[in-house]
Amino acid sequence: MPKTNNIDTFDDIDKVERDIERKRQLAKTRAGQKTAKSKRGDKRTAGEKNAAGEKKVAGGKRIADNKKATNNKHATKRNSTGKMILKVLGIILGIGILAIMIYGIRLWLSYNGFLDKITGNEPEMKEYSVIVLNSSNTNEIRELERKNLGFLKTDPKAGNAEQYLQTVVKFEPSYYDDPVTISEVLNGRISDGIVLDSEWISAMSEATESAMANARVIYTFSIPLEEEDTPIEEKDVTKEPFAVLISGSDSRAGVKATARSDVNIVAVINPAQGKILLVSIPRDTYVQLHGTTGLKDKLTHAGVYGINMSKQTIEDFLGVKINDTLKVSFDTVIKVVDQLDGIEIDSDKEMTLKAEGKDKTCHFSVGKQKVDGDCALRFARERKSYETGDRHRGENQQQVITSIIGKLSSAKQYVLKLPTILDIAADSFETSLSRDEIAAFIRMQLAGGTKWQVKSIAIDGTGTMLPTYSMGANLPLYVMIPSDATVAEAQSQINKYLSE
Repeated sequence: MPKTNNIDTFDDIDKVERDIERKRQLAKTRAGQKTAKSKRGDKRTAGEKNAAGEKKVAGGKRIADNKKATNNKHATKRNSTGKMILKVLGIILGIGILAIMIYGIRLWLSYNGFLDKITGNEPEMKEYSVIVLNSSNTNEIRELERKNLGFLKTDPKAGNAEQYLQTVVKFEPSYYDDPVTISEVLNGRISDGIVLDSEWISAMSEATESAMANARVIYTFSIPLEEEDTPIEEKDVTKEPFAVLISGSDSRAGVKATARSDVNIVAVINPAQGKILLVSIPRDTYVQLHGTTGLKDKLTHAGVYGINMSKQTIEDFLGVKINDTLKVSFDTVIKVVDQLDGIEIDSDKEMTLKAEGKDKTCHFSVGKQKVDGDCALRFARERKSYETGDRHRGENQQQVITSIIGKLSSAKQYVLKLPTILDIAADSFETSLSRDEIAAFIRMQLAGGTKWQVKSIAIDGTGTMLPTYSMGANLPLYVMIPSDATVAEAQSQINKYLSE
């Protein structure tokens, strides 16, 4: 049978009630403990969540900090790279500026050296030779002590030469009318020696082979050719037209020495119009030397008396004002043309010529062709191949000058060679143009790069044999009687270029 609880008394009832209450309290207590435990679990969960969140936030912050540090590191690296690039560019730019400064300094030094040389106030020098017969026992100047020496009356500086030579050795001077007479005096032993401008020695030898065939030079000296003062004219060569006498010679004594002028070209420069007129006057043109009367002379002989004599004689001949002079040795043509990588010339005759002083030949075909310095000079000097001789040579010289001007004014790359060209030209040019005028003219050309239009004309005439002022009535020389028509045309063109 199933077991059952029997309650028989009140005590038992109280006991049961107490058991029931105790169990209810126990259940309640347990329920409270469970709730508290649940709450504590929830509290722990929230704390853990908060801790986890904080940990996550802290981790995110560390990542952000790391990322920021990385970015800063990259930025620093980029800044460092940028600074390095700027530094390299700065170095390159500095080197470029330094190179430009060095070139500029070199250009300035060459430019100033060139101007100092060609615009210097040093006077022209006139060289004299003391000449004796080959058969003479005299070998030194001191052996002519108290001897007789002959001089030319027609040489305006003969007195200066005598005065200087008297300081070297004491002698008895005699004066004679012309080169022929003085040559006869020497060869006839009437005089122990003669004193001549060195240029006259070659001139006399050309005129007559016997003049100096039996003579020799034992002593040479130079005296300054004192020129009369000329007023300074202020002009703006970058705007106002002006005329320059270009006088060229083959003298080996240098540009300072007086010498026969083989080239006589009046250049009229009009900077405002960008035009140049070249008027060539042949060396044998028969003219009246400035300040002389009687016999006329070859224009080339004017150079023996100095560049001013050539200038004044041409002014008288053409009836125009020449502002300045430019003496040039045409030997420098070789180096200048080579620096310009050659020039173009136009030959109207086929010919093969030997370059002077070199084992080299220059062949010229008919028409335009490029030539180097040696052949440009040979072309400018040739006259024997042409029927008109010196007149055709003058035309060739104009071609060479025109080609050089054209190359310098049209090709930019040759401006960079200016220091070298100036160095070459400095010892071969001398001019009365002032330093400031030349500087202004060169600056104008460098800044504007004027492409000059060059026109060439020439004086023409008829050749004949006539006596000359320098050589006297007894020795007729070849001269050219100028054509009035060509002289008039030259005068007209010069005045036109000067007035435009």
